[in-house]
Amino acid sequence: MTINRRQFLLQSSATLAALATIKQRALAKALEITSIKDLYKDDFYIGTAIGDRQMHEANPKFMNLVAKEFNAVTMENSMKWERVHPRPGKWNWELADKFMDFADKHKMFKVGHVLVWHSQVPSWVFQDEAGKPLDKNALLARMRGHIGKIAGRYAGRMNSWDVVNEAIDEDKGWRKSPWFNIIGPDFMDYAFNFARETDSSAQLVYNDYNMHNPGKRAFLVDYIRKAKKRGVPIQGVGLQGHVGLDFPDISEFEASLKAYAAEGMRLHITELDLDVLPVAWEFSGAEISASFEYSDKINPYPNGLPAKVEQQLTDRYVEFFKLFLKYRDHIDRVTFWGVSDKNSWKNDFPVKGRTNYPLLFDRNFERKPCYDAIAKLKI
Repeated sequence: MTINRRQFLLQSSATLAALATIKQRALAKALEITSIKDLYKDDFYIGTAIGDRQMHEANPKFMNLVAKEFNAVTMENSMKWERVHPRPGKWNWELADKFMDFADKHKMFKVGHVLVWHSQVPSWVFQDEAGKPLDKNALLARMRGHIGKIAGRYAGRMNSWDVVNEAIDEDKGWRKSPWFNIIGPDFMDYAFNFARETDSSAQLVYNDYNMHNPGKRAFLVDYIRKAKKRGVPIQGVGLQGHVGLDFPDISEFEASLKAYAAEGMRLHITELDLDVLPVAWEFSGAEISASFEYSDKINPYPNGLPAKVEQQLTDRYVEFFKLFLKYRDHIDRVTFWGVSDKNSWKNDFPVKGRTNYPLLFDRNFERKPCYDAIAKLKI
């Protein structure tokens, strides 16, 4: 039987299509039986943040998903000063303890967030009994007492602490927070030293947003170099990954990874989510005191994400994960700021009532195309 050229090409095309289908099915099956943490286990931890409500409710479907897909966890709010230490002498340990027990049970990398921050701190922290500002020594004593209490409670169990959060004000140097105004620029040295004297084993990290900003990068690199000479035990830098479809410039983000790694810092991608909505501000950071009025114009996808935008989201996540893999020798952890789109803070920040799609799982806790695309980088 003679097969002409046209028949041969048709048969070859059919064979290739069949092979492609088999390959796709094999990939789908591989993704079905594995998890993102397992795929990246030789590169870095894959983490998530758990909200207070999710920790309190401990919905089995949610908690099982966290345990299956992630091997690092951060408590979103319950270790922040206003939650865990709302009044002098008053400590709320229930959710923080529950978080630690859950993470220990599943042998997860635990991140304490956060010891010293200008936000979500009760006003009494900076005042005496008469409501007047504390002096330097009094505030240092208060800082040391707080760090000693919370870091001491979990010493030997906590793997990493965000010791200081968001202390640099873009291109303006130190943020003029009460910590800076009362103690001075060495407040960060004190925070790291107090953390180390309390816990000898946890990794100590500085965490901030807009870490692609060249001015912020240069300021932090200068601080790290001088702090290391002073013996300050800073060991890592956390780069909050609050990114969008077209910001930041990924080359600037890479420049920061390279610069901090060159200073001997371990790198943590700490709060990764990908905003697909129109920006409500020119500033693309995470200053939580800002808010903007709702309008339909800045909430264009209330009923679902168009296929074109879904593909942009997927491609952008792949772009960042290829970068993370490039620096895998320096990166300890990549943590998503939440589990599913349903519970993301990006639905309400900086504009309440919007519908956003920034994470790997949809509102029904199903894997999204961006999950599959990131997973396929490792299959």
